[in-house]
Amino acid sequence: MDIVKKSSGAEVITVDINAAKDLLTHGHRYLDVRTEEEFKKGHLENALNIPYMFSTPEGRVKNPKFLEQVMAICGKEDNLVVGCQSGVRSVYATRDLLDAEFKRVLNMGGGYIAWVGNGFAVKKSDNVEI
Repeated sequence: MDIVKKSSGAEVITVDINAAKDLLTHGHRYLDVRTEEEFKKGHLENALNIPYMFSTPEGRVKNPKFLEQVMAICGKEDNLVVGCQSGVRSVYATRDLLDAEFKRVLNMGGGYIAWVGNGFAVKKSDNVEI
C-alpha cells in the first residue's frame, strides 16, 4: 500500500487492484468518480458513479457538489474503495472524502484501466457483462 500524506493529517491509502477486488467481495462499496461518459463505456458491478470532475468545452472542472452527492448515498463510516480511469482523480477524491471526515476510504491504484487489464469483470451501461 502507498500512503500519501496530507498536511491536515489525513492519509490517502492506495491499494492495488487485487486488494481492491478482495475488499469489494467482502463488503466494501465501489465509488467510481469518472465522468458519466466514461462510466457508460464500462464499470465495475454495483459501482456508485459520482463524477469528481466534469468535461466541459474548456476542459475538466471539479464537480462542486461532489461531497454533497457522496454524503447523500454514503455514510462517513461506510467502507469505500474509490476509483477512476487511471488512479489520479481518485486520489484527489479520496483526499476530499478524508478531509470531510469519512473514516474508511481507500484509493484503488491504477483505476479502471488496471482493473480491465487484469481481466476482471466489468459491465456496460446496458448491464451486459464483458
